[in-house]
Amino acid sequence: MKQRIITGVAAAAVFIGMLCWGGFAYGLFIVLMAVVGFHEFARLNRISGPGSGRFVGYLAVLGIVIPFELIFPNFPVTHEQFLWFVMLILLTLTVFANDRTNLRQAAIVLTGVVYIGYGFHYMIVTRLMPEDGLLWSLFIFGCIWLTDTGAYFSGMLLGRHHLAPLISPKKTVEGAIGGILFALLFAAIFALLIPDWIPPGRLLALGAVIAVVGQIGDLIQSAYKRMQGVKDSGTILPGHGGILDRTDSWLIVFPAIHLLGFL
Repeated sequence: MKQRIITGVAAAAVFIGMLCWGGFAYGLFIVLMAVVGFHEFARLNRISGPGSGRFVGYLAVLGIVIPFELIFPNFPVTHEQFLWFVMLILLTLTVFANDRTNLRQAAIVLTGVVYIGYGFHYMIVTRLMPEDGLLWSLFIFGCIWLTDTGAYFSGMLLGRHHLAPLISPKKTVEGAIGGILFALLFAAIFALLIPDWIPPGRLLALGAVIAVVGQIGDLIQSAYKRMQGVKDSGTILPGHGGILDRTDSWLIVFPAIHLLGFL
C-alpha cells in the first residue's frame, strides 16, 4: 500500500504538472503514454515479431494520436482515409505473411489502434482547445479521478450488490452510485469556484456523463484483462500496473464527450 501511495502521488504530480505546462511538452508526454499503452496491448495479445502487424500498429497509433489536423490545418489525409489504409496494410499482411499473422490478429491490432489512438488523441485535442483547454482538461480529469475515488470508498463502506461479478467481483452498484455522486460534487464545486464559466446545469450533466462512461471504460479494461488471464496490463507503475490500467477510463471518456458533441 505504501508503494502504491508513493507511486500514485508522484505520477499524479508529474501528470498534472505536464497538463498545466501544456504545449509541446504535454503533447509529447501523451504520445509517449500512447506508445507504451499500445506496447502493453500488443504484449497482452502476444502479437510480436516482423509480419505480425505490431509495428504497423505503433505507427498507426502515432498517426492517430498526433493531432495533425490541428498542427497543419490543410493536412491532406483524414482520419478515415488513414485508418482505411492501416486496415489495408494489416489485411495485406494476412496474405503475404500468413505464417506470422491472420485475420484475428489484424482485427485485434486495428482495435488497439482505434481504442488507444483516439483515446489519447482527444486528450491532446482537449488541452489544445482555443478556449479554456486547460480548464476543460482539469474538469474532465477531475471528474474521472473523483469517480474512481468515490466508487472505491463507497463500495468499501456500503457495497452490497455486485455490479459485474463475472468481470470485476469487487465492484458494486453502491460503489458506482457513489462514484457518480462524487463526480457531481466535484462539478458543483467547479461551478461555484468559476461561476461565470459554464452554466452549472451543463457542468453537472457533463459530470454525470463522465462518471457513467468512465466506469464503463474501467469495466471494459477489467473484462479484457480477465479474458487474457492477467491482473495488470503492465508493470511500469509499481503498485498500479501499466499505462492501460491507469488510463482505462480516460481512453473511453475523452473520445465519447467529443464525438457525442458534449464539448
